[in-house]
Amino acid sequence: MSAADGAAQVSDQAGSGEAWTILRMILWSAEYLTEKGVENARLDAEWLLAHALGVERLQLYLEYDRPLSPEERDAFKPLLRRRAGREPLQYILGRTGFRELDLVTDPRVLVPRPETEVLVEEVLSWNVDREGASSALDVGTGSGAVALSLAVEGLGGAIVATDVSTEALDVATENARRHEVSDKIEFRQGNLFEALKVGERFDIVVSNPPYVEDGQKPDLEPEVNEWEPPGALFAGADGLSVIRPLVASAGEWLRPEGLLALEVGAGQESRVVEMIEKTGSFGPARVRKDLNGRPRVVLAERTED
Repeated sequence: MSAADGAAQVSDQAGSGEAWTILRMILWSAEYLTEKGVENARLDAEWLLAHALGVERLQLYLEYDRPLSPEERDAFKPLLRRRAGREPLQYILGRTGFRELDLVTDPRVLVPRPETEVLVEEVLSWNVDREGASSALDVGTGSGAVALSLAVEGLGGAIVATDVSTEALDVATENARRHEVSDKIEFRQGNLFEALKVGERFDIVVSNPPYVEDGQKPDLEPEVNEWEPPGALFAGADGLSVIRPLVASAGEWLRPEGLLALEVGAGQESRVVEMIEKTGSFGPARVRKDLNGRPRVVLAERTED
C-alpha cells in the first residue's frame, strides 16, 4: 500500500459506520507506519495527531473515545502520508526538543540529537569551576542547539557560532530570536575558522562536526539518508575530513587552559585523541560516553603558549 493509498483509507473507512475515534486513529496509524518501517510508530502517530489537532500529546489520552471530525481527519492525513514516506518526524512537526530548548527544525539543518546534549553537558560542567564568564566558539552550529544551550544555561561570556551553510545560519538565528538570546550570540558564515578575526581567542571551542564515513551512507535509515543535509553528515572515507583540520587549528583560537570539546562518531575517539596529542598544543585528552555507553565526546585543555 502506498502512503497515499493508506491515508485515503482513513476517509474510506469513515463511511463504514464505525467512528474514527482518537484511539482508533492512533492504533490504525501506528500499524500503518510500522508496515512502512517506521520505528516508534505509535509514539510518532500520537505526535502527528496531536500536532494536527493543535493539542499536547498527553491530551490525547484524555479524549481517546472522542470521534474525529472530517476536518480533523483531513488535517491529519497529509502528516501521516509524509511520515510514511520516512520524512523525519521533527521536520513534519517543525521543531525538536533539546535540553531546555524547543528548536525550529527543518531540512536546512540536522535534527538535534540526544548525543549532542552530552557534549553541552560536558562543556557546562567544565565551566562551573571557572571564575568569570567564559567565551565560546561553536564551529558548525547548524540549528544552533549547542550555542543556544550554552547561552540559555548560563555560560555568561560572548558566543560566536559559525557555519558554512547560510541556510543553517538562518535557522540558528531564528532559534536565537525565539529564545531571546540574540544579544548573546554572534552568527558568522564560513568554513571552520574562516569567519574569525585575527587575534580572536576563546575560552571554549566546541563542535559537533560532520563525522559519518561516506561508505556508511547505504546503511543509514531513510530519515537520515534521504532527508538530512549531507554536508552536515558526511566527512570523507574515514569520517575525519572535517575533524582533522579542526583539531589542527583549534589551538590557535583558544586561550591557555581553554577547552576543546568535540563530538565524534563510533570508533573514532582513539584517532581523535591521537590527533589532539600530536598537535603539541593540548594536555592529555579524555573521552566521555553518551547515554548509550558509546564513546562520544573528546575533551582537552590548551596548554600554555
